[in-house]
Amino acid sequence: MKHFVIFNIGQKFSLFFVSLLIFLACERIAVPSYHTVVDAGYSGTPGKIIDNSPTFATIGEALAAVPEDNESPFIIFIRKGRYHEKLSVDKANITFLGESRDETIISYDASGDSPDPQGGTYGTWGSFTLRITAPDFRAENLTIENGFDYPANAAKLDDDPTKVQNPQAVALMTDAGSDRAVFRNCKIVGYQDTMFANAGRHYFYQCQIMGHVDFIFGAGQAVFHDCDIVSRNRRRKNPTGYVTAASTPIMYPYGFLFVDSRLVKESPEIPDGSVRLGRPWHPAADPSVSGSAVFVRCYMDDHIGPAGYARISSRDSTGKRIWFDLEAGSRFFEYASYGPGAISSPDRPTLNEKAAEWYTPDQVLNGWVPPGTD
Repeated sequence: MKHFVIFNIGQKFSLFFVSLLIFLACERIAVPSYHTVVDAGYSGTPGKIIDNSPTFATIGEALAAVPEDNESPFIIFIRKGRYHEKLSVDKANITFLGESRDETIISYDASGDSPDPQGGTYGTWGSFTLRITAPDFRAENLTIENGFDYPANAAKLDDDPTKVQNPQAVALMTDAGSDRAVFRNCKIVGYQDTMFANAGRHYFYQCQIMGHVDFIFGAGQAVFHDCDIVSRNRRRKNPTGYVTAASTPIMYPYGFLFVDSRLVKESPEIPDGSVRLGRPWHPAADPSVSGSAVFVRCYMDDHIGPAGYARISSRDSTGKRIWFDLEAGSRFFEYASYGPGAISSPDRPTLNEKAAEWYTPDQVLNGWVPPGTD
């Protein structure tokens, strides 16, 4: 009888051990498999297969490994870390999937005056950290940052030869070729000209976008849904900032739509009423531009005041400076704003209920349904 008991105990242990091995094997198999993995701490051979995925130390290396004719979603998983890289995505169907919105950071620190390796300076168009020039790009759970130190530069004396005179510094840019770009749970961080949404359709969901001067600008069509639009302080300046500078072509009925989002401030020291909702940017004084930025059911903190908009100037091909304001046909409106900055003012045009029905994500995106929202 004793031997029989021992045999059963051993049998049960064997069965448990076998079950454990099967469980561990299944867990091993269940390790997520991505097309590539980027790990800032990786020091091995670029592209070595680890946990079923080619692994790289930089995002640029991972992008180079994407087939030129890529036709389906190609997921690049980016682990926590700070990636000091200046990147252009020119292949279709790329997904950047971060491990953590706050700890997966893509950052570069170029401004408009930074030297361009190809000659001259970058200018606004070349100052980007991340530029998208291909369709169906997606980013999720990460931060895109331009690390140029605007406050430190602004604190320098005007006669300081090291002071940058063109402090525009783009974190994210979409350019010709981009369309159907999705950003979900991302932070986009900078100061002046943070996000240059200049081409195609965009959908931003539960994102945080930070800046102060014209920090959401460009000619593209974009929906900002359930996002935090965070104004940063620009000391000793009034206005302290401008949220948008849309340059929507007049042929397009829609530009930027902010829906169920929140316009808040980074610091309580930003004065009440010191931020404008937008300016009607006309690149090169182009008369065929009529900027559109519409805010629907958005919370407005007290940094937004009765003077909702401001004029802006551009130089034409002859160098002549021309000023543009809202009376020149710009399409800036609000509907059902609320909060301490939701101030009724003749300088803040509003939509009635019937007109507001035309400003929906479906209308702006023109038949495109972003993945995960249908």
